[in-house]
Amino acid sequence: MKIGFIGAGGVAQTLAAGYLAKGYQVMLGTRDVSKLAAWLDADGRGAQAGSFAEAGKFGDVVFLSVPAGAIEAAVQAAGKSDLGSKVVIDLTNPMDFSQGVPPKFTATIGNSLGEKVQKLLPDAKVVKAFNSIGVAVMTDPVFDGEAATHFIAGNDDGAKAEATKLIEEFGWDVVDVGGIDQSFFLEALASLWVNYAFKTNHWTQAFKLLKR
Repeated sequence: MKIGFIGAGGVAQTLAAGYLAKGYQVMLGTRDVSKLAAWLDADGRGAQAGSFAEAGKFGDVVFLSVPAGAIEAAVQAAGKSDLGSKVVIDLTNPMDFSQGVPPKFTATIGNSLGEKVQKLLPDAKVVKAFNSIGVAVMTDPVFDGEAATHFIAGNDDGAKAEATKLIEEFGWDVVDVGGIDQSFFLEALASLWVNYAFKTNHWTQAFKLLKR
């Protein structure tokens, strides 16, 4: 399987390196390929780098990993027609760091970023995932032998099944919380994670859903 990333920051690089190690073909999309030279020579050896449009066209599954304010421009640059009806995994979070930390949570019910991405790409199968966990544990979610919980949301069951397989590659216990409208709550959960991390200065943590 080919995985494309629209965005090439630390989160995208971590996941890309993780999927490379699992045998996937990977391309990171960026506005400046030269900035990835050192990563491509180290953790990203074997990956490709290109524009947003090239990464969107390349991926059988495409990860959207850009700041909240860059979503529309990134989707436009990637090309809605190239994304077509693909599975698009949305990692974005509505956090405003302009006034320092902890960041301000900017989503409202019915206007989550997950829902925004789905509206921008009506033919794509958007799955909200990898947003309410920290980069330090994204590819290493097992704590003392117990897998942490990874929550996902989306409207298409087939897309969620495909996303679940990709997430389980790293050992996560995946829980489907419902349609893309549930993105608001996953984004709020991300805000809780970030606020607590800043409060405690502890970044290797994750949530666990317990059932009885």
